[in-house]
Amino acid sequence: MGTMIIDGRKVEFTDEKNVLSVIRKAGIDIPTLCYHSELSTFGACRLCTVEDDRGRTFASCSEEPRDGMVIYTNSGRIKKYRKLIVELLLAAHCRDCTTCVKSGVCKLQDLAHRFGVTNVRFENTREVRPIDMSSPAIVRDPNKCILCGNCVRVCEELQGVGALGFAFRGTDAMVMPAFDRQITATDCVNCGQCRVFCPTGAISIRSNVDEVWDVLADPNVRVVAQVAPSVRVAVGDAYGLPKGRSVMGKIANVLHRMGFDEVYDTAFSADLTIMEESAEFLERVQAGEKLPLLTSCCPAWVKFVKDQYPEFLDNVSTCRSPQGMMSALVKEYYRDPEHGAGKKTVMVSIMPCTAKKMEANRPNSFTKGEKDTDIVITTTELINMINTSGIDFASLEPEASDIPFGFGSGGGVIFGVTGGVTEAVLRRLAPEHDKATLDAIAECGVRGDDAIKEFTVSYQGMDVNICVVSGLANAKIVMDRVKAGEANYHLIEVMACRRGCIMGGGQPPRAGDRTKVARAKGLYNADNTAIIKKPDENPMVISLYENFLKGKTHELFHNEGY
Repeated sequence: MGTMIIDGRKVEFTDEKNVLSVIRKAGIDIPTLCYHSELSTFGACRLCTVEDDRGRTFASCSEEPRDGMVIYTNSGRIKKYRKLIVELLLAAHCRDCTTCVKSGVCKLQDLAHRFGVTNVRFENTREVRPIDMSSPAIVRDPNKCILCGNCVRVCEELQGVGALGFAFRGTDAMVMPAFDRQITATDCVNCGQCRVFCPTGAISIRSNVDEVWDVLADPNVRVVAQVAPSVRVAVGDAYGLPKGRSVMGKIANVLHRMGFDEVYDTAFSADLTIMEESAEFLERVQAGEKLPLLTSCCPAWVKFVKDQYPEFLDNVSTCRSPQGMMSALVKEYYRDPEHGAGKKTVMVSIMPCTAKKMEANRPNSFTKGEKDTDIVITTTELINMINTSGIDFASLEPEASDIPFGFGSGGGVIFGVTGGVTEAVLRRLAPEHDKATLDAIAECGVRGDDAIKEFTVSYQGMDVNICVVSGLANAKIVMDRVKAGEANYHLIEVMACRRGCIMGGGQPPRAGDRTKVARAKGLYNADNTAIIKKPDENPMVISLYENFLKGKTHELFHNEGY
């Protein structure tokens, strides 16, 4: 433990890794653009610069705290320095702020207001660069890049992909894929984490909102929405509701009011995924082939395997993701003239994930020559649609999702958090349905924020080795060990985004530690209050298998390859 004097007040510190953390601990909001606690320290933006009692200025993010330091965070000199930094950043920045997708939620814009930058004295001499719209998931606008390096570090350090990097030096420096290629020409997995960490509009979600409004306006189209579990614990953030609270009932209401004909819960198709994946898992274990089984729910992870570990492609589950299963099922349901009523059916998928936009376009996301998921929008895009509609979301009364595909088990709901898929599989395989069994499964090591969780469970006299991973850089560690023969697992669950879909690339950004915890807790709370805990107890699922799905499960629910 040590003591620092910050703006005349004594502040104790213990294991804080830098002066910035100590200052924030003291309740002082030091501005930053390039600093993030989950990434390596870069020290590029210099906004966190402070002054000591000897007149020395330094970036507080890259300075270790020392006992006896005297720090001034808001001296006249520092205030002028920060204002000038913001003005210089704006000088080399696209000025179309009013039409920027990040307008109102841009950190650079916030800082300009905070420091009173109302005029930019310097001319923007940077060359106007073309916007990269090659990806179905994200849009790269290099004219709005401030060289903070967040996207470069998150892609390399958290995701292990390295699709972006710095090129050139000095005033010519730029962030781009190698050799200035389009992003689709790289190993980009479309996870969208670069967009989450980008403080400006340099990387944004590829919006499909206008397409949704167009089909909603067509009287000859039946527009069906499916809503992923993680969406329900993030939308409320935008409307002042308690963080992590499930607002699925409000979402169903607002979608109906916007014109959607049917609103289904993707937790239902998560139940179907578990029915199929647990059966596939048992088949592989009994045959001793294609192990470990790699989960297939996360399209960014599947592309990561295809790009970096192609020798393990046969290990990836043949099951479609819950999005894919729901869309294929709904399209098949409305092919029946009795249900179709002469209307074309358009499936709109509302997901926490930008990579789902890529998944919808994969060749194996088509059934009988028809695209299963027509349009994918993210949680952030849904919030934009609600705002456009003018509906007061916070005051809406909850409504139920529609029948027959609107009712999922608690096991389907927890798909949105890391370990949720594995926990639902273990519930399905357990012959008992009592609370003690479910509690034992929850406590076996499957839950928690650890990026790599390894544990063993007993099933019918054999030990089943399981690994649950979140974050692709962590998946790389695990797969390298498997490839080298240093680890032996029967099942590996991977979600590309740290902590799972609750922190997906399409979720509202600026989510701190409290929000992350609240979203996970929100899904577990929804599971706790669910009457049905296991997919094989869901009466709608049972009825579907006994009737409608006979002879159709492989065609609708499985892929022929990636």
